[in-house]
Amino acid sequence: MAPSRTTHHASRFMNTNLNSPIPAPRSLTGEGWAAIAGAVGSGFLLAKKLRGPRAAKPELVSRGDFYAEMLAIQERLNANHLGLLEKLDANHRELLAALERHAVRINALEAGLARVDERSRK
Repeated sequence: MAPSRTTHHASRFMNTNLNSPIPAPRSLTGEGWAAIAGAVGSGFLLAKKLRGPRAAKPELVSRGDFYAEMLAIQERLNANHLGLLEKLDANHRELLAALERHAVRINALEAGLARVDERSRK
């Protein structure tokens, strides 16, 4: 039996040897990726350099205004602090007065209890 024309034609394009190496698809190596990254980075640096330096941002507040505002805030904080200290002092005085009233009351109760104790012993 003679080989058919289509089989002969197909064998020309197909490799029938099973031991032959299969060509791997091409891929980039680490060096290739490094070269691409270097080229992209260099492009960015060049674009940045060609664009020129940025204009300095204007100061929103001058130094003198900043320091003046800072001193005003510090004065307000000091005033608030003094106000709090005065309130604490007033509360302390109130507590001492209440404690004194309770001490007088406790002393009166102790004296009355001592008299009751004396009477009950007789």
